[in-house]
Amino acid sequence: MCTTCGCGQGETKIDGEEHAHAYVHVHEHGSLLQGRPHAHTSRMVQVEQDILAKNNQYASANRSRFAEHGIFALNLVSSPGSGKTSLLTRTIERFKDKARIAVIEGDQQTSLDADRIRATGVSAVQINTGKGCHLDAHMVGHAMEKLALADDSLLLIENVGNLVCPAAFDLGEAHKVAILSVTEGEDKPLKYPDMFAAAEVMLLNKVDLLPYLSFNVPLCIEYARRVNPYIRVILTSAVSGEGMDEWREWIAAGMEQAAEQKANEVDTLKRRVATLEAELKKVWSEGRG
Repeated sequence: MCTTCGCGQGETKIDGEEHAHAYVHVHEHGSLLQGRPHAHTSRMVQVEQDILAKNNQYASANRSRFAEHGIFALNLVSSPGSGKTSLLTRTIERFKDKARIAVIEGDQQTSLDADRIRATGVSAVQINTGKGCHLDAHMVGHAMEKLALADDSLLLIENVGNLVCPAAFDLGEAHKVAILSVTEGEDKPLKYPDMFAAAEVMLLNKVDLLPYLSFNVPLCIEYARRVNPYIRVILTSAVSGEGMDEWREWIAAGMEQAAEQKANEVDTLKRRVATLEAELKKVWSEGRG
């Protein structure tokens, strides 16, 4: 697992430019040295804890920035071939005239998905992770600098196709959204429980293919809720458009909440400034007296 093996170190690129990873060496006695195996389980645990703790610091900074600017950020996670990018383009089509949208694309190689997103008219940054199997908060923070995100906008992060490691890495997003295609097995939520436990929503995608498959939808939903009783399930198809209205409404509600959070942050800051000004005025008055 990449939290302990350091996969992809030194290979990450953002829009084709080299990205210096911020926490390759995480501990004097637990550094991630390419090609050097970890000798003890305790050392591996320490390395994993150090990496995740550092990642969480960057995620917290990303989350603060999102809150301050009313940005609703979603982390889209799935296996390869689930239809994430097609679903993204359909989502953009339904939102781009109503909201400002930006996309961060994560893939091991190529900019094909980012090119598809840019063709819709929205801004996109491609992160290539090389042998790395997930995005992390530091990568996302640097990608945001290239996007110049607008206030009260929607940020869609398409993670690397993988149902294991992305579950462990907080990017600062409001929610993880797990996309599961009906061309996969119903038991995916049981096989990869960490991902579905971490997700707020499961998009059961490519439902237009159900007449040609033996996929058991109720059983899949049962498995997902066995792992995460509170997960919301939306049946979707980028081809037929099924479920896209429900998905759009869920995103719109999230964007409203992000805008409210931003307003609350501004009000809190104004009250704090007013308090400080009153304290300074009092000190100044007492000093003159």
